[in-house]
Amino acid sequence: MNALETSLTKLTRALIRVALGFYFSRIERFHAERAPAIGPVMFTANHPNSLTDAFVIGTSVPRKVHFVATAQLFRFKPLAWFLKQCGVIPINRVKDDPRAMRTVFDTFEACFRVLERDGAIVIFPEGITHDDPQLKTVKSGAARMVLELEHRHGGRLGLQIVPVGLTFSAKEIYRSKVLVNYGEPIRIAEFVGGYEERRKESINELTAEIEQRIQSLMLHLPKLEQARVIEAVKRLYLDRLRLGNLIVKEPISPRAEELLLTQAIADAVEYTQRTQPERLTAFIQKLDRYEGWLKRLKLSDEAIELFADRKNLIGHEFAWALMAVLGAPVALYGWAHRLLPAAVVRWAVNHFIKREHRKSPASTTAIISGIVSFGVIYSFYVWLIHRWLGWPVSLWFALSLPVTGLIAHYYLRELRRLAAGLRITMIFFRLPIVTRRLLGMRSALIAEIESLRTEYRLTLQPTSGS
Repeated sequence: MNALETSLTKLTRALIRVALGFYFSRIERFHAERAPAIGPVMFTANHPNSLTDAFVIGTSVPRKVHFVATAQLFRFKPLAWFLKQCGVIPINRVKDDPRAMRTVFDTFEACFRVLERDGAIVIFPEGITHDDPQLKTVKSGAARMVLELEHRHGGRLGLQIVPVGLTFSAKEIYRSKVLVNYGEPIRIAEFVGGYEERRKESINELTAEIEQRIQSLMLHLPKLEQARVIEAVKRLYLDRLRLGNLIVKEPISPRAEELLLTQAIADAVEYTQRTQPERLTAFIQKLDRYEGWLKRLKLSDEAIELFADRKNLIGHEFAWALMAVLGAPVALYGWAHRLLPAAVVRWAVNHFIKREHRKSPASTTAIISGIVSFGVIYSFYVWLIHRWLGWPVSLWFALSLPVTGLIAHYYLRELRRLAAGLRITMIFFRLPIVTRRLLGMRSALIAEIESLRTEYRLTLQPTSGS
């Protein structure tokens, strides 16, 4: 790696890490020790969030990581030069240019050179990015690549695949959360035996292993119609599940715990649908009635929880009202300066993303346009203050912009919650019968979840004869 490439890599990683830190409120790394710091390794991950997936993985491991990206990005020469300096490897997909598929061989050879130098590569074997909570069919390219290379070296290269599961709490929403879940490494040498005689079988076997490992690291829903039920159970019951769960046996981060518990909920829903479909149907009907009432009154389930804690409801709202008054000057200062760059980001998201594909590329567009708009406009503000008031005022002004910008965002979010809370309080006093009805419906749903959970747990316990 030459000095220019090293400098560009460090600068790019630092810039992207800062941008991710502003867009996401938290990036959790679960079992990060499974990502080898040295030696040839290929990271294979699900692909729910466009180019942001590469950003997240690339800044989550303590080493330089190469990516395989569509050749479409390399059509603009200045961008192509920059991407190559940063170690991005182009590949032609069928939809890019069917006549240029011969260049896939060149891509493989470029990846081989990286791995033979003990480098690291990231591949998204689904081949596409998408919004479904479902792993798409894993293509065989990653397995073919690593098996061929390990075979060339007689099984002595030490090449590994590390599966990665990416879970975004709400990828299109600013200040959401991400979980990067690393799986146990797969040693390719263990799959090379007999590769020469049975190439197709070896490739299919390794591809199936990669697919199974990635699925275990994310929330995979084979039946997408179950997604709504699972989300409802999470809203109603996740906090109770955290208190008495028998699934998580070790201290882990909140997002990792939520993923494991959500996987358990998905398994329980699938089991109930298979063994007691009529009972699940009855639960969904009750859920429909409950959510229908919420929609009619423009309330959320979180709001109904506040009804249950009616002693603290008024005190809670008074405390937030006081904080709203005290925090207003700082929030207004932050919003006054972030209004223009934030408007540019919104315009970019609305202009460059098709409405039917709004979620997947939203964060990528917001991050890239945010780097440009906030960087340029904030720099212009600092330049004006420096021309007017000089140092050190312009320095302190520059340091205040990102901090007060974040404060302004959270202030507005909490102000909306305060408004919702005041509305809840009014409903509580004006419609006490409706309030009690909603609480009763919610309690009945939770009781049914508890009953189903108890029955499902019995199926997980080993029998006395085993």
